[in-house]
Amino acid sequence: MTRHRFATRPAHTLLAAALAMPLAAVAAPGDGPEVQASDGTALTAETVARFNHPWAMTFLPDGTMLVTEKRGQLLHVDRDGAKTEVGNLFDVAYGGQGGLGDVILDPDFAENRHIYLSYVESLDDGATRGATVVRARLAMNDGKPALEDITRLWRQQPYRAGRGHFSHRLAFAPDNATHAGDLFITSGERQKQTPAQAMDTNLGKIIRLEADGSVPPDNPFTREGELAREFYSIGHRNMLGIAFDADGALWTHEMGPAHGDELNRIEAGDNYGWPVVSEGDNYSGVAIPDHATRDEFNAPEVAWVPSIGPAGFVIYNGDLFEGWQGDGFIGGLVAKAIVRVTLDGDDSKEVARYSWGERIRELEQGPDGALWVLEDKAKGASDDSMAARLIRLTPAAREG
Repeated sequence: MTRHRFATRPAHTLLAAALAMPLAAVAAPGDGPEVQASDGTALTAETVARFNHPWAMTFLPDGTMLVTEKRGQLLHVDRDGAKTEVGNLFDVAYGGQGGLGDVILDPDFAENRHIYLSYVESLDDGATRGATVVRARLAMNDGKPALEDITRLWRQQPYRAGRGHFSHRLAFAPDNATHAGDLFITSGERQKQTPAQAMDTNLGKIIRLEADGSVPPDNPFTREGELAREFYSIGHRNMLGIAFDADGALWTHEMGPAHGDELNRIEAGDNYGWPVVSEGDNYSGVAIPDHATRDEFNAPEVAWVPSIGPAGFVIYNGDLFEGWQGDGFIGGLVAKAIVRVTLDGDDSKEVARYSWGERIRELEQGPDGALWVLEDKAKGASDDSMAARLIRLTPAAREG
């Protein structure tokens, strides 16, 4: 079994061979970033639009997109970057890591117009918070988008004090997956650690539901209690990326404590060890045993020390970038780069980084195979040029 860890502890010495390659700076047009590619890839970057604290995006069948902003705005964005606010949105509890979160389409969106959204809400006291997931119908009335028939499907239990580790990323299993058409939700442990191993709370878990929010009868922890019926895997920290590969396998990444970020291939019923084991240490400096010390826990396929701060995740299946098919792309909040990984079971590894010195929140593949990127930034009080960019990355034209 070969597992890749991209530094040693405690020295935090970077071992990735790909990162030893010389950086090739590629100038981008307009006000786009200058991309530094550790594998020599030449990229063209186009800034399409700007947002205030964006968090997620998804493409509609017509090539337009929906983008969420943490403060509580859902925006419809046309192909030229023009933005229209989607009406009838619910209130969100903005602050810290919380606010409006993920947005994805129902697999049958063309027929039912259903979208799924995650967000953070607070109870009446204002201090107790948790993530929730809703389904709504996206209506277009005279060209004005709005939500209709909003239905709550799931919520974190219990709501807790604090504003961190909600996770609340969403994904539908594709047709070739074992659980095709089911909804998967990442639920963070809310910075409380021990709930990740507890069966009476859905914190620190991956959740599997049917599209209408009902619980499938064959989930692996059904016999562990009423709440545990919805669990698909346990022992997670803060998962800000989830995606299915071409073979229907489920992958997630999660932030470690002080370093030790993880990329995991998810198996039904497995325990991924947090907070008992980790490739990182506590922020206090107190060591945490590695996965290798406890065989009962599923170890990550890739781990990063130092941290990359993983956020956003897409597995590429387009034709625009030669040689990228089947690779995973992870946004780096700490690394300030896109991290490219090959997905090959226990032999998965990082192979390249594409950097321009900004925090990366979200990644999606566009209909034409371009890679779309959302930076992580709130705009300045009076300067929209400080807002986060939506960037379209394509291969640079070859000379000659």
